[in-house]
Amino acid sequence: MSKIYKEIGIGFVPVLLIFLAFIGVNVIPLLFIAVMGISLFFVIRSRGNIGISGGGGGKRESKNRTPAYLTFDQIGGQDRAKHELMEALDFLIKHEQIQKLGIRPLKGILLTGPPGTGKTLMAKAAAHYTNSVYLAASGSEFVEMYVGVGASRVRDLFKEARTRAQKEGKESAIIFIDEIDVIGGKRDGGQHREYDQTLNQLLTEMDGIHTGDAPRVLIMAATNRKEMLDSALLRPGRFDRHIDVDLPDKKGRLSILNIHVKNKPLAENVSLDRIAEQTFGFSGAQLESVLNEAAIYALREEKDAIEQQHLASAIDKVMMGERTDKEAAQGEKERVAYHELGHAIAAELVRPGSVQQVTVSPRGKALGYVRHNPPQEHYLYTKDYIEQQIIISLGGAAAEEIFYGGRSTGSRNDFEQALSMVRNMMDAGLTGLGIIDRDMVTKEELMKENAAILDELMRRTKELLEKQRHVFVHSLDILMKEEVLSGDTFRKLLDAPQVA
Repeated sequence: MSKIYKEIGIGFVPVLLIFLAFIGVNVIPLLFIAVMGISLFFVIRSRGNIGISGGGGGKRESKNRTPAYLTFDQIGGQDRAKHELMEALDFLIKHEQIQKLGIRPLKGILLTGPPGTGKTLMAKAAAHYTNSVYLAASGSEFVEMYVGVGASRVRDLFKEARTRAQKEGKESAIIFIDEIDVIGGKRDGGQHREYDQTLNQLLTEMDGIHTGDAPRVLIMAATNRKEMLDSALLRPGRFDRHIDVDLPDKKGRLSILNIHVKNKPLAENVSLDRIAEQTFGFSGAQLESVLNEAAIYALREEKDAIEQQHLASAIDKVMMGERTDKEAAQGEKERVAYHELGHAIAAELVRPGSVQQVTVSPRGKALGYVRHNPPQEHYLYTKDYIEQQIIISLGGAAAEEIFYGGRSTGSRNDFEQALSMVRNMMDAGLTGLGIIDRDMVTKEELMKENAAILDELMRRTKELLEKQRHVFVHSLDILMKEEVLSGDTFRKLLDAPQVA
C-alpha cells in the first residue's frame, strides 16, 4: 500500500510545482523546503537504524535468529563443563519443580576459558536444550563514542528478548554476550565514561530480571579474561554460575577429532588416537584447523584420502606456521642442527621417549625445532620436574657453547622459557630463598638466586651433552642430508654403543 502512495506522490508533486509556476507562484522556496525536509527525514531514519542495530532489531535481526541446530552431543571435549551448564539450564526447564523447593533460578551464567574452547558453541546449544529464543551480541557492539548509545542498546536487547519470546510463544530467552570484558571491566570511579554507563545499564537490567515471570530471561556471557571483570558483575544474583571451559584432555581431543572428521575421508592407517596424543594443549578450534590443513595437504598431493603424514604436517603448521623458503648458509644450518640436537639429547636423557621429531626445515619464524611427545598431564609440578624442563630449554645454548665456544640469538626464546620457570619456582618456594614475598625481597637477591639456579643447571646440561658427542656427529649427518630426523631413528643413535 505504501508503494502505491509513493508512486502517486512522485507523479503528483512535479505536476503541482509546474502548475504553481504557471500561475506565477515562486516555487524555489518550496523546492528548498522540500529538499531540507527529505534530507532531515533520511538522517533521522538512518540514526534510528543505528540504534536499532545495536539493540537487537533491524540490521542485527539475522544475527539474533535461533542458530542452526546444535546440541551438546555435537560439542566434544567439555564433558564436565557441559554437565555443569546443563544442570544450570534445568532451572529454566524444570521451573515448577525448583519452585517447590524454594530454589532461586539463576539469572546469569559466565563461561570462562582460553580462546577456541567452545564457549560460543555451548551458548548456542543451550538455546536448543531449553527451547529458548537466542540473541547474541559482542561486547564491542555496545561501545560507541556517543554517550548513552551503549546503554540504549542494552535496554533494547533485553526488550527484544522478551518481545520475541512472547511472539514465538516460548517461555524463555537466552541473551549471549561474547567478550563481555569489553563492557564489564573494572570501574575506576569515573562514571562519565561511555562503557561505565553501559555496564551500569547491564547491571540494572540484570537486577530487573524477575525469574518467576514469563518469559524468563537468562544471561550468558563469555570471556577469557575473567580477572578483568567488575566485582559487581560477578556477585551472586547476577552471574550466579562461573563455568570454566578449559583446554581438552586427550579423551576430549579424541572426541573433538571424531566430530570434525565425519565429513573427511581418512586412509585406513590413520590413527586419530595418535593425533590426540600429539596435540597436547590444543584447543577445539586448533584441532579443527589441523584436520582442515591435513585435507588441504591431501588436495595438494591429489590424494583421495587424508594420510597420517598429512596430519603430522598439519600439526606442525598449526603449531609453528607454514614452511618458509628461507635458505640458510651451510654454516648457519649446521649451527641450527647442533642447537636442535642439544634440545633433543637433553630431552631424551632426562625424559626417555619424549622426542618425536627433530628438523632443521624453516617453519614460521623458527629455523628448526624439536617436536616432543606430550608429557603426562600434570596439575602439580615438583622441583625436579621443573629443573628437567629447564635443562631441556638450555640444551640448545649448551650445544652451541660446546661446539662453537659461544651462543647465538637463536637461544632467546629458550632463555625466556627458562626464566619463566625459575620465576615459578621462586613463587612456589622451591628455591634456596624459601617461601618469599617478592615485595619483601630485594631485586639483587632475586637476580643472585636466579643466576645461581641457571648457572648450575647449565653446568649440568653441558655435562650431559659432553658425554654424547658421538650422537651429535651421527645425527648431524642425517639432518644435513634429509632435514628431518624421526624420534625412533634418533633413539637408535642415542642407544648405539660408542665406537672408540
